[in-house]
Amino acid sequence: MKKIALVILNWNGRTFLEKFLPNVIACSPEAEIIVADNASTDDSLTFMEEHFPQVKVIVNESNGGFAKGYNDALKKVEADYYLLLNSDVEVTANWLKPLLQCMEMEGVAGCQPKVLAYDRKHEFEHAGASGGFLDRNYYPFCRGRILSGCEEDHGQYDGDREIFWATGACMLVRSDVFHQLGGFDEDFFAHMEEIDLCWRVKRLGYAFRVVPESTVYHVGGGTLSYLSPRKTFLNFRNSLFMITKNHPGILFFKLFYRLALDGMAGTFFLVQGKPRHLWAVFQAHMSFYTHLSKMLAKRKQLKRDLKGDFNSRGMYQGSILWAYYFKGIRSFDQLNARFFKT
Repeated sequence: MKKIALVILNWNGRTFLEKFLPNVIACSPEAEIIVADNASTDDSLTFMEEHFPQVKVIVNESNGGFAKGYNDALKKVEADYYLLLNSDVEVTANWLKPLLQCMEMEGVAGCQPKVLAYDRKHEFEHAGASGGFLDRNYYPFCRGRILSGCEEDHGQYDGDREIFWATGACMLVRSDVFHQLGGFDEDFFAHMEEIDLCWRVKRLGYAFRVVPESTVYHVGGGTLSYLSPRKTFLNFRNSLFMITKNHPGILFFKLFYRLALDGMAGTFFLVQGKPRHLWAVFQAHMSFYTHLSKMLAKRKQLKRDLKGDFNSRGMYQGSILWAYYFKGIRSFDQLNARFFKT
């Protein structure tokens, strides 16, 4: 039987641990449950020692963000599968079995459940919804979430299918594949690192899937609000990191186009009266230029090391921006199915 380690990365999340950890323990008998503490400054460690002494705790020396936090902790965890779970997720009864069954499929490196909003349980949650995709310009979207708009869940996306990326809020992944690729890219700190990881895994020919038979509820924005300029900075910068490393074609033209689209997004923030988000986009570009030589070196190394047959299924050959802003498309099922690589 495969060994599963369910690892929750915690940073000053004592409230979430108190609220959600008992349910995780009750609903996950198949897994060893581990809390990886990312150098919290609240009373998380004392709370765990007093209330959950049966749960293994790994203490990271510093807070290196989501990426380094998991990398550091998982070096100390031996298991066949890692289930990475945000601390602000409510799981449901028998949620693990469908995910584990999916992992037995040939060529599957990872999967995710259907992710609904904790406080609006009839609605998909932004981080993952019912599986992640990328458009031709590498903008991420999901079944159930186009850009910032989340759909209501009527069971319309309950089919198990292959996706391009699985959410870091709740991802089951093969440990050997995770370590083969060096885990998450720590330069990302947080946000988009799971998409980068999935892209690299798919460059080896593996697949990711969504298993809506398994459902979880995510608070979302528990550590960093979706409306935070800091989140805007990380998403814009890390998207450029990801493209630089993984785009298979001529990089200059794709980067130039994305930088221009980012400039349009910054102007839109200004029109909306959000100057701090405009500044975040500018800072994201400056940080990207600072890291450009490093990302180009990683691009060169990945081209040398990842020589599998790239599994492009889950890529959308259209533009999600065009679909949303010019065609008025607000739901995944309105997108042209012929534009998805199969």
